[in-house]
Amino acid sequence: MAITVPTTRPTNPRFSSGPCAKPPAYDLTKLASAPLGRSHRAAPGKAKLLAAIETTREILGVPADYKIGIVPASDTGAYEMAMWTMLGERPAEMVAWESFGAGWVTDAVKQLKIEHAVHTADYGQIVDMASLNYDNDVCFTWNGTTSGVRVPTGDVIPADRKGLTLCDATSAAFAMDLPWDKLDVTTFSWQKVLGGEAAHGMLILSPRAVERLENYTPAWPLPKIFRLTKGGKLIDGIFKGETINTPSMLCVEDYLLALDWAKSVGGLQGLIGRADANTAAIAKFVQDHDWIDFLATDPATRSNTSVCLKFTDDRIADGAAFAKAVAKRLADEDVALDVGAYRDAPPGLRIWCGGTVETSDIEAMLPWLAWAFESEINA
Repeated sequence: MAITVPTTRPTNPRFSSGPCAKPPAYDLTKLASAPLGRSHRAAPGKAKLLAAIETTREILGVPADYKIGIVPASDTGAYEMAMWTMLGERPAEMVAWESFGAGWVTDAVKQLKIEHAVHTADYGQIVDMASLNYDNDVCFTWNGTTSGVRVPTGDVIPADRKGLTLCDATSAAFAMDLPWDKLDVTTFSWQKVLGGEAAHGMLILSPRAVERLENYTPAWPLPKIFRLTKGGKLIDGIFKGETINTPSMLCVEDYLLALDWAKSVGGLQGLIGRADANTAAIAKFVQDHDWIDFLATDPATRSNTSVCLKFTDDRIADGAAFAKAVAKRLADEDVALDVGAYRDAPPGLRIWCGGTVETSDIEAMLPWLAWAFESEINA
């Protein structure tokens, strides 16, 4: 039978889950005020870095007594830094329901070799966060970028916990409400929800985390790039823009522009609203088509940024090959780029719905998804 080809195309077909789409109306010429060729330790560079830190604090609502630092190697570097400097003081609860959380488990178990308990759930499901021992340190991702599953609430984390909570929030920050009083270490990267550039991470520390750093020395040696203390005291300059290594001031300028855009759309609540609207458009599409479903099994845990989908049609013999073929059709038509599932995840699609994506582009892309499915199933 003839398959109708959609006529409307997304204005921006970029739905990658990282690096993610730039804010709407992004213009490279707006980076002209970056202090290129200047030392990041000179006054202009330090001012830019401090502005990035404090504007992050303003939009995310980070408490005034929490420390925010810009660190190397993206979210991975920030989370590794936290693990290597703070874990080992007590046992750790290692929590994973997708590939990046599994990576943190490997570090604790095989690299740091600390006393631990491991809690895992299959893709599409989540660990029972209420079952954890919060007198131990707890390491987890807030939003599973490769599984489309997120923590629905931080209510189960006790206020009187004895351990630290180390939260990888890289695809949650700027799209979800993060309960700062329940999080001692929080990390994310610029290239996710705000569509910034790669290789820079953010490390946010509660007073309890700072106390751990100043009163605990790990049993293993720390490379220079991980060191957050000197003489038993926090290196406070790191959290005022005096970075451990040289940052890209072009990337800093790009992040500052993204932060300004975030404020222009209503700050955190505006960004959450945009992500929720994008996800709602996909939810309606899923409801109307019986051959596709969310990977997340519980609607309460479905991500509003990295939306992971699976094909459910019984006619599909090879799920992985089929999903790749659909993703390729979408890319070849330039209507949806980089939407294949993560390589370690179950076969399917992953569509980024963070605030930099316009709902109109999601709505224009979805008929093409139906076209690609029908074309491939009838091929």
